[in-house]
Amino acid sequence: MKKIALLFMIMFLMAGIGGMACAEDSLQAIKNRGVLRVGVKDLTPGFALADIKTGEISGYDVDIARAIARKLGVRMEITPIGGLEEQERISILTEGRVDLVAATMTRTKDRKTLIDFSYTYFVTPQKFLVRKGTVQRLSDLKNKKIGTVDKTTSVMNLRKALPSATVVLFSDYVPAFLALQNGEIFAVTTDEAILAAILAKADEGVFEIPKVSISKELYGLGVRKGHASFLNFVNQTLLEMEKSGEAKKIYDKWFGPESRMPLQRTFKITAK
Repeated sequence: MKKIALLFMIMFLMAGIGGMACAEDSLQAIKNRGVLRVGVKDLTPGFALADIKTGEISGYDVDIARAIARKLGVRMEITPIGGLEEQERISILTEGRVDLVAATMTRTKDRKTLIDFSYTYFVTPQKFLVRKGTVQRLSDLKNKKIGTVDKTTSVMNLRKALPSATVVLFSDYVPAFLALQNGEIFAVTTDEAILAAILAKADEGVFEIPKVSISKELYGLGVRKGHASFLNFVNQTLLEMEKSGEAKKIYDKWFGPESRMPLQRTFKITAK
């Protein structure tokens, strides 16, 4: 009986070691496959947006992921994430459908219990998109109807900063902005970079993003838990991109002074 128990213990330990080895070998598995599978939110202007005519997805997140694939020496395969919800961004990764998620995902404590994050590769404050001249300070937003996307950090930040506001939830930012246009809500709130992309497509001179912020969002690339070798590779690649100037070049392409949605780059990619 003792021998049987010992045998089961050995088998259990071997299975655990095998699982760890499998997780650690994730980097080599991607190289062997020749493909880096990346999940992106394809309805997010500036970060990942599908072209109406060609269907090609492009943006900051796509270019960052492409640089990692190039460093790996493999091609990139994009999997669009149909919704913006936290659950979908995480499940597509934990279920093994993709190797990496590049989807404007804020590094939060709750999310870190489910997946691992790379070093911060983008930083943006959460702000508001409103009709021009209607907001100068945070108090101007009290007791107003404010729209944002359901199941995002924007909802939590909004309720904390403006408890008197009526929070109106949407499936994504396009219907939220349409509601703002139609006068159904007073403002739309989310990360400034996303709002800037929406503003770039809006009627000129009608809307604006006031200098009122309620949080600072730190984006990380998502990797499955335990895949340390791949995570280390991603982190080292991000640091190299910052050092070489490639990261800033990608930023300037989408958010620099000559872009359609100019934003000041207030961060650098560092090892933290």
